Amino acid sequence: MRKLSGKTYWLVGASEGLGRALALKLSQAGCALVLSARNKDSLQALAEALPGAARIVACDVSDRASVVAAAEAAGPVDGLIFLAGVYWPFPATEWNAEQTEAMFDVNLTGAARVLGQVVPGMVARGAGHIVITGSLSGYRGLPGSIGYSSSKAGLMHLAESMHADLRGTGVDVQLANPGFIRTRLTDKNDFTMPFLMEPEQAADEMLALMRSEKFQRAFPRLFSLVFRGSNFLPDWAYYRLFARK
Repeated sequence: MRKLSGKTYWLVGASEGLGRALALKLSQAGCALVLSARNKDSLQALAEALPGAARIVACDVSDRASVVAAAEAAGPVDGLIFLAGVYWPFPATEWNAEQTEAMFDVNLTGAARVLGQVVPGMVARGAGHIVITGSLSGYRGLPGSIGYSSSKAGLMHLAESMHADLRGTGVDVQLANPGFIRTRLTDKNDFTMPFLMEPEQAADEMLALMRSEKFQRAFPRLFSLVFRGSNFLPDWAYYRLFARK
């Protein structure tokens, strides 16, 4: 079991939802935290609510200069958890160019910007822990999810490649793939969300992954079987079940 107490973790996307819930649980577990998001006021309120040590470093992952400055302010850390994400639901028939680009720029390219400032130092030190937040929606293309599912699929692929490259270097990579979590993002959905989790439930799943030696964890477990199992369906069967009628 991985020991978390006494470690310093940089949480990118910590101001609300899953990030906020996970920050509280890590602080209770004895971790020192560096908290990043765009909203300084939300970060400050979170830092003051935590039982342990926490610093705030404002960061906009869509802005390279902001990321570079934030990484310098954060300094060397034992672990990085990337939770930042944006989401707008719409199908390809109603393509919103600005929102699609924003989802890729934050969810995928934003992660690459942050990782580019952190991974080289961890490799040089021969130690580090990286946790990437993917999504069950990233396992296979879904209707009405042009920007989000695709950006998360790329992020999950990035985590897999990093895991392959960094094995044996002392830098551990883990991938968390949650389903629906009750946040301001999922509030945009106008459909029933099966197995909807509260942020605290999802944070417990993340913490269980971080304490383990496993590469990835998909949750809720029963719901995840639908998405992971869909990879084994032939195209004709998959699109008959999931594509627009």
